This record gives sequence, C-alpha cells and structure tokens, in this order.
Amino acid sequence: MKRYIRSAITPAAVLLALSHATAARALDYDPTYSYPAGCVVNWKQQVFQSKWWTGPGHSPDEVDSVANPWDTSWERAPQGTPTGCKHEQPVPPDTGGPGDPGKPREVLLSTLLADEAAKAAEYPVIEALRASMRTLDNATVEAVQPGREQNPANVRRVERIVDATRFEYLFPLHSGEYSYLGFLKAIAKFPAVCDDYGAPRDAEAICRKTLATMFAHFAQETGAHESWRPEEEYRQGLFHVREMGYEEQSNAFNGNCAAPIWQNEAWPCGKWPDGRYKSYFGRGAKQLSYSFNYGPFSETIYGDARVLLDSPHLVADTWLNLASAAFFYATARPPKPSMLHVMDGSWQPNAADIADGRLPSFGVTTMIINGGVECGGSGPEHAASANRITYYRAFAAHLGVPIEASEKLGCRNMKEFSASSSGAVPISWVPHWDPQPSCYLVPWEAQHSVLKPGDYVQCIRKGFPDLEIIDDVSR
Repeated sequence: MKRYIRSAITPAAVLLALSHATAARALDYDPTYSYPAGCVVNWKQQVFQSKWWTGPGHSPDEVDSVANPWDTSWERAPQGTPTGCKHEQPVPPDTGGPGDPGKPREVLLSTLLADEAAKAAEYPVIEALRASMRTLDNATVEAVQPGREQNPANVRRVERIVDATRFEYLFPLHSGEYSYLGFLKAIAKFPAVCDDYGAPRDAEAICRKTLATMFAHFAQETGAHESWRPEEEYRQGLFHVREMGYEEQSNAFNGNCAAPIWQNEAWPCGKWPDGRYKSYFGRGAKQLSYSFNYGPFSETIYGDARVLLDSPHLVADTWLNLASAAFFYATARPPKPSMLHVMDGSWQPNAADIADGRLPSFGVTTMIINGGVECGGSGPEHAASANRITYYRAFAAHLGVPIEASEKLGCRNMKEFSASSSGAVPISWVPHWDPQPSCYLVPWEAQHSVLKPGDYVQCIRKGFPDLEIIDDVSR
C-alpha cells in the first residue's frame, strides 16, 4: 500500500533597469534568473505563476514532474493572464551587492543561529513537533532486551501492555524478520511513542490506543488477508516484509529518481554497479516507499541519508522494519499532523478541518497513511479502510481501548488535509532576502527543515552561495 532562491544581492539600479525592461515586453521565463512570489511568465506557449521565491534552474516544467503541487513553486495560470511580477522583479545572476565594490559579503554564524532561534520561537508548536520526533541514540537502543530493568520508560510501558507472549498471539503468522525484540527497539528509538504524559492525560490509556492504531495498520499493510486460515484476519499482520511481487533486484519504485525535484537533490537515489537506480518499493510494517521517504528515515536513524538510500534492504531485514512504522507514526508531514498527535489529543482541528470532516479519530489516521486512495467520496467505505476499522475494533477490544460511539472510524466523506488545516504548521526553511540574506518558515515540506539541527544555516548556504559564513561559535 502506498502513502506517501535567491542567489545574489541586487542593487536598486539593476532592479530599476530590469523593471523598465520587463515592462516593455512580455516576461518570458529565463532559467538563469530568480523569480519572487507572484511573477507570471510565458514558458512553452503556456503561462505560469510563481507561488513563492524560485531559484535559478527550477523551471515551470516541474509542474508536470512532481508528486505533489507543493513540491514546486510554479503553478499554471489561466491562459491570457498578463505576465509580469506583483512586487519585486526577477533577479538576474551575478548582480553583485551593496557595500564596497569587491568586498565579500559576510555574516557571523552566531548571528544566523540567533536568527534561527528567534524565528522558531515565534511558533510554539515547533517545540511540540521536535519533542514528538526526538530519537534515542542507537547504542542505547541496541542494549534493549525484553524484561531488562534498564529499558527506556516507554519500552517498559509497552512491555507491560504487550509482552512477548501477547505479541506472538497477536501476530502468529509474523515473518521471522519481525521480532518482539525488534518491536521493542523500534519503540525505544522514538521515546515519544507511549511516552509519559502529565495530568489529566492518561499515559497508559494513550499507549494502548497507540498500539491498537499501529497494529490495525500493520494488519492492513502487511497482513496475509486469507479468510481460510484459522487465525482471524486481524491477527495475520506482519506476514509480508516486502511489497508483494518485488524483490531486491526489482527495477521499480525509482521512476522519480531522475526528476528535477528538490527531493532528489536532498536524497539522491542509490545505484547498482550497472548504473540502475535502487528500488524503493514498500518494505517493513508500514511499507515504507519511495526514496524521499527512505532518505529522511535514514537521517533519523543514522544521521546520514546515504545508509538506507544505498542499502534499502535494511528496512526489510533488520529492526528498522518496525522502526520505520514508529517513525511514520511520530512524524508530522504538513499539512498532515502526525498520527501520534492525533491519537494523544495534541492535534486539534480548526474550522477548515471540521468542515472537511477531519476530527481526532482513527479515521484521520487512515487519511494520513493512505487518504488519497481510501478516503473521500460519498459512497460506502473503501474496502481497505473498512478492513482497518475491523482490525482496529479487534485490537482495541483485546488491548482494553474504549471506542466512543461518536468516534469517526472511517474516512469516507472526509477531504484530504489542505493548507487551511491546523496541521499546516511552519516546518521548512525557504531562502528570502528581507533585507539581508535570510530564510523564513513555510507550512509545507521543502529541502531544509526546522526540525533538523543545522538546516537553517544550510538554507542560507543554498540560497546565498556567495555569502561567507564566519564561524565565531566553535573558536
């Protein structure tokens, strides 16, 4: 199942001359220029508008090659829309900057770090996201053993609810690659999963609901789905490790690897010795798919995207097969909140969410994991979503999770998350000249994340390559 720049400083004289030039003729897209938000350009006999600042080389062709509309700064404009820019004009390359001629532009690292902290502090929700996505070091994770007194607190809580015997009962058909020890390590890696909560929230009740939710999705994503077996279908989860029909040498799920999108710059696909791209088909309990999910997961586990981009098989053959599911559960992908924040009550819908049928419920977690396929429409519940409901009810009953009559367990008549949702929190840094080299926060996924240490500085480096950053911190 699938889920899913401004590069130079522009003197006023150059801007004035450029303004006069663009006013005198139609504005045709030039791949060497940067385009501020609101610019309408001609390109290949069509008209496109920039939604936000667009660096050189990011052409309107991206509109037809990206997976999601927020993966490109361009959108089509109605044919006949006048070309031009609403505010700032396009920026030509190598235009120089203010100050003494020839003097290099400089900024102190401490200034950038202070700027990052001040901007992140404007959004208290960022700290909540950072807390929910924090990780434990791998050495401590590897030391986890069932029943070990020194196990992390969230692991001990999970052990009290689901011990090894119960795990085997709930997953009697599980593949050998999935183990109870691997399950505990996956929980240990993400301390926010089954974490402590202050009053009035009940940490054990939230943990039981978390496990029922995760297990229901395991059953749908990796279950045998064979009604003839004596084991009920909800107990047939963790049967498949790899997506059915694929093996490590398959040449599949890599069609995006050569596309001109920022994800491929951030997480370049690995290759076999013969030059073929590695395959990023579904692996593990969540069926992690596509390179732009393997890359961030690898950074989370190892601090290095290359590990799993080059060795995606590890998501099937090691405890990462369960850790990938915990990673997905705890990770917010704006405009979607994390499943964790839905089920522990942290996510609160706004008026747009309520109007679109999104309320804190198990049904919203289905929207998060596979809403584009299983949710929406006015007809009956999609078969896969109906399966998830059945499995959730069974696991909830087994784990002592009460289900309120008002809880929306399905997702029909539910619209996908949008920029108007309360889940559309500012999470990514985007370069901006305001009036100094800077990056600002936007509520969609981009190359540099506010949740990743050091990414603000990397955003500055990416957006302003001629800027010299003076390290006055590590001296």
